[in-house]
Amino acid sequence: MRKPISSKIARGSAELAILALLDQHPLYGFEICRLIEENSGGALRFTLASLYPMLYELENRGWLSARWEANQEGRDRRYYRLTPEGKKQLAPLRREWHAFFLALDQLAGVSRA
Repeated sequence: MRKPISSKIARGSAELAILALLDQHPLYGFEICRLIEENSGGALRFTLASLYPMLYELENRGWLSARWEANQEGRDRRYYRLTPEGKKQLAPLRREWHAFFLALDQLAGVSRA
């Protein structure tokens, strides 16, 4: 497991992380948190308290839709899915982050760190 990335840096990556996960299939909040941490080797971690405002913001933009589903094991779960508009935003967002990392590497040599 990697050392967690500073919350100031991680916060900016949340949008891309959420959209990329939801591009695969619908997920509920706790699952999104768990998969971000798991798939980043523990480097990216979000609490539910910080994740839900981001999900609501993406839903307000029309990039996500959400619906409640009954859960036999306890509380109902709100599943989030990428909308067609969200899918349209994902590719340019990926390109923007790629360009950002290239620029940061050129400036600070992060790939050699």
